[in-house]
Amino acid sequence: MKNVKELKVKIFADGADINEMKKAYKSGLIKGFTTNPTLMNKAGIADYTAFAKSVLKEITDMPISFEVFSDDFKEMRREAKIIASWGKNVNVKIPITNTKGESSIPLIKELSAEGVSLNITAIMTLDQVKDVSGVLNPKVVNIISVFAGRIADTGRDPVPMMQKAKEILSNNENAKLLWASPRELLNIFQADDIGCDIITVVPDILKKLSLVGKDLTEFSLETVKMFYNDAITSKFKI
Repeated sequence: MKNVKELKVKIFADGADINEMKKAYKSGLIKGFTTNPTLMNKAGIADYTAFAKSVLKEITDMPISFEVFSDDFKEMRREAKIIASWGKNVNVKIPITNTKGESSIPLIKELSAEGVSLNITAIMTLDQVKDVSGVLNPKVVNIISVFAGRIADTGRDPVPMMQKAKEILSNNENAKLLWASPRELLNIFQADDIGCDIITVVPDILKKLSLVGKDLTEFSLETVKMFYNDAITSKFKI
């Protein structure tokens, strides 16, 4: 199997803990970052702008995605323009629809034409990929985030869909396919095999990178020892 250094897919760290982000940045494995309002909420972020600007002071040479949060397209556009002004390494995350299910494609087309680097998020169908592909400015680097992990949560195999998404985007070298919401370390290798440009990875999965290529006999023994030690610690009796 490949080792981590042989992977072509770029690993982006997904989170909103600035200390974790700085640690990931220094690791040498990470090529970019993504955030979203849910992650910021879980991290206890109260001031969106202050948080974003503090991150951008620390990380100046890697792409970072920050998301709009309005449900109104006019307001969404205003937020997008402000977020884009924060730095040259910023991608503005735009959801594929608003909460009413209304398509964001007109706004995506407008912003992309104006040269805003976007990260179109929450995509889960090939029709959505096609719609986005048809309106992106080919002169601007944009990220197309397909939520393969959530697709897998429905019992569907995301790999064939991601392969097809890559084909749809193949005529635009600046359209970068991102495997979003991975559920396990294996997803990194799956994303690499099918030619995804990027995969987002949360800290819990990043910690497992040290296991890549680990001897399975050794891993088996370590697992047996873990079970034994936990049983002794718990003072179980039968």
